[in-house]
Amino acid sequence: MCFETYVIATYFGKGTRQKKLEQTGNTRARTQYHHGDLRAHLIETVRILVEEKGADGFSISEAARRAGVSSAAPYKHFSDRAEIVREVALAGIDRMRDHMDAAAKEASGDPLAPITALGLCYAEFARTEPGVFRLMFGLTKGHERDDEMRARGDGCLAVVKREVRAAMPEGTPDAEIERRSLMLHMFVHGHAFLEIDGKHELDLTAEQEAAIMADISHRVLRD
Repeated sequence: MCFETYVIATYFGKGTRQKKLEQTGNTRARTQYHHGDLRAHLIETVRILVEEKGADGFSISEAARRAGVSSAAPYKHFSDRAEIVREVALAGIDRMRDHMDAAAKEASGDPLAPITALGLCYAEFARTEPGVFRLMFGLTKGHERDDEMRARGDGCLAVVKREVRAAMPEGTPDAEIERRSLMLHMFVHGHAFLEIDGKHELDLTAEQEAAIMADISHRVLRD
C-alpha cells in the first residue's frame, strides 16, 4: 500500500519547532558554504526555499546563490531540479519516521498513549514543515514505481502498524491492523491539512487537540 494511506505521526509541542525553524533555518540557508557535505547543504537549502516559496517557487540558480555556491555546483550532485526536490521529500519522510518512532516510544500512561502521540506528531509535523508536508504527498503520485520512496514510506508505515498491533488483541489479523490504521490516518491526515490550510473554525489549544486525538484513538481501537 502507498505510504500516504497509513502514515500517522509525533508531538513536539505546538509551534516550538516552527519558531526554531524561523530563527535558525533562514540564517543557516544564507550562510556561505565553505566545507563539508555540499549535497546535504543543498538539500537543506532547498528545504527552506520550499517552506518560503513552495516547491515551484524557486530555481536551481537561486538555491545555489542561497547556499553560497556557484550555479553549476548543484549539478555535481543532482541531475536536475526535480531530483533535488525529490531528495527534500525523501528527507522529510525520514524525519517524520524518526519523530513518529521517538514519540511512540516515549509515550506512557494510557495503553493507547502511543497512538495518540502519533496523531499529534503528524499534525505538528504538518504545521512545522507545511511546504515539505505538501511536497511529500504531492510527489507520491506514481511513487509505486520509485523503489526508494516506497522503502522510506514503508518505514513510516512500520511504526504505525507496530503501535496499532500492540494496541489490538493478540492474534488480530493483518487486514484488521491495516483497516484500523487507515481509519486513524483518514482522520489525522484530514485534520493536518485543515490545520495548515487554515480551514479549522476552532483555534484548538494543545490540550484540546490532545484530547481529540485520544478520543479518536479510543473510538478506532477500542469501540
